[in-house]
Amino acid sequence: MAPKRPKSAGAFPKVVESPTFTSPNPNELYAALDLGTNSCRMLIAQPKGSQFHVIDSFSKSVQLGIGLEKTGKLSRSSMNRTIQALRVCQQKLKRHRVKRMRLVATEACRRASNSSEFQKRVLRETGLKLDIIQAEEEARLAVISCAPLVSKRTEQLLVIDIGGGSTELVWIDLSKLLARERPRAIMRLHAGFHNDESLFPAANVVDWISVPLGVATLRDCFNDVEDDGARFALMSCHFEDYLVNFTPYKNSQEKNGFQIIGTSGTVTTVAASHLGLNRYDRTKVDGFRMTSHEINQVIGSYLELGPDGRRNDPRIGNDRHALIMSGSAILQALLRCWPTDRLSVADRGLREGLLYAQMSADGVLEDAPC
Repeated sequence: MAPKRPKSAGAFPKVVESPTFTSPNPNELYAALDLGTNSCRMLIAQPKGSQFHVIDSFSKSVQLGIGLEKTGKLSRSSMNRTIQALRVCQQKLKRHRVKRMRLVATEACRRASNSSEFQKRVLRETGLKLDIIQAEEEARLAVISCAPLVSKRTEQLLVIDIGGGSTELVWIDLSKLLARERPRAIMRLHAGFHNDESLFPAANVVDWISVPLGVATLRDCFNDVEDDGARFALMSCHFEDYLVNFTPYKNSQEKNGFQIIGTSGTVTTVAASHLGLNRYDRTKVDGFRMTSHEINQVIGSYLELGPDGRRNDPRIGNDRHALIMSGSAILQALLRCWPTDRLSVADRGLREGLLYAQMSADGVLEDAPC
């Protein structure tokens, strides 16, 4: 029997637990929690072959970073919302008796002056210990999660992770590796961007950047602009200004060996809109490849719809309509900077990277990189 779809489900990817599934041995379970600027998400999974099987999940928009641009602090109301969501996560972890876990917070907590106070409150009220990770680790984990989607023909790889408060870009040179070694070489990045190549072939991270603008923070920068089209154009140009110093291979890449992988709610929503999915289907979206023309067509249709039309479009969903244009502005700016025939869509990200990193470090995945 197919799992029930949550009432609030839109085009934002969510994994739904089968009601008939029996939880396995807790000693085999791993958990990963990603507390971002906009959302709180968690996966509980069990290693299975070279991948993992999701046992339970959680995803909720908490808008932790709302108002952060103006005040530099996490607001009391946003912290209250987030702690309510974290209590649900704590209950799931307790129910499954998970022992191995990484619970991380990203850009909003990195920037907020009261993040330490928030961490202490979370620990006191939920028993969960949040780890605020730096931008490099966030970028690294996003790359690891996308390893299974890397084509064997890829020599130059750009991974884009559009978050709520920041956007990470990582450029990787795979040209010196055998095709069969490329995914595993990327997985080895769990140990850091700079590995000892004398032991194992390593993916060469040419350059990476964390832009302090994501779908929520970029939207907040231009909230005072009333015209929908003008606001979109300003957001896209503003984001592009941050990419001036990130130009690896900008003028010399070969399209045949160049791959862009995009991971975020924005990218998956654009793909779902292109496919006409009124009900989100991860199996159709994850790994799907879109041309730049198709992406621009979808973004153009969003602009034609206007704010009211986007709000009522089932392909976008209730959780995404207020953020889809800032995310689309980022995506379009990136495609202007690195023109490419296709973009690979990844319905995966920080949580999956956290799970892969933990499991790889413990050696519990088949053919896992050392």
